[in-house]
Amino acid sequence: MDLGLKDKVVLITGPAKGMGSAVSLAFAREGARLVLVGRDLAAIEPVATEARALGVDAIVLACDITRGEQVATMTRHALEHFGRVDVLVNVAGGSGPIGKTGWETTQDEFEQIVQLNMTGCFNTMQAVLPGMIERRSGKVVNVGGTFGMRGRAGRMAYSASKWGLRGITKSFALEAGPHGINVNCVAPGMVDGPRFREKVCANMAQKLGISVEEAMERHAQDYALRRVSTDQDVANACLFLASDVSRQITGVDLPVDGGWAML
Repeated sequence: MDLGLKDKVVLITGPAKGMGSAVSLAFAREGARLVLVGRDLAAIEPVATEARALGVDAIVLACDITRGEQVATMTRHALEHFGRVDVLVNVAGGSGPIGKTGWETTQDEFEQIVQLNMTGCFNTMQAVLPGMIERRSGKVVNVGGTFGMRGRAGRMAYSASKWGLRGITKSFALEAGPHGINVNCVAPGMVDGPRFREKVCANMAQKLGISVEEAMERHAQDYALRRVSTDQDVANACLFLASDVSRQITGVDLPVDGGWAML
């Protein structure tokens, strides 16, 4: 199926590794032109190089998305290069403290993850939406998480930030919808990769006295499909919500979790 993303200008935050890299290259394979945004340019450049090898234009821009003035400058540079932004995909985010109760979480830990996972997305949406509204066309895909749909003990700060992002997404969807703009949220469950294995599974393994591999299997058993999601699963969901195949879908949370949030 042709998703109609060829030559679309897609701005992606957090593209350096994991889900961000997979999402970026998925759009490149569809022929989209890329604006890859993050703080560590050296980490992003290999992704841009791989995208260019697929025959698409990809630029790399430095930006701390929690800083509104940096986001405004970055967006201006993107518009100077491409003339417009058709799709915004907010992948950048953090996990916050793992294994801490709410009362053990420090104020700094709480504020940092809320700033990254909520304020960062707010800043980028606020920057690109005026241009989309002017053209009466655009797609926004925020990457949330299923802990923002069911909550999770030991992950209060992260869960709170992703619940908040859902509210931001739904409110923006209502406001931007009359201008022809879709705003949705992809909600990954556990996604296989270094952070999942080295932080989440390692934390469980230490607490229960089991191996990391056994911890991974315990997580998989929580899901209807009995498997942990991959970066590509998340990337495919982002492609769907960024395309006109999903033109009549807005303000939704799309879990990519093998059937955990719905259980």
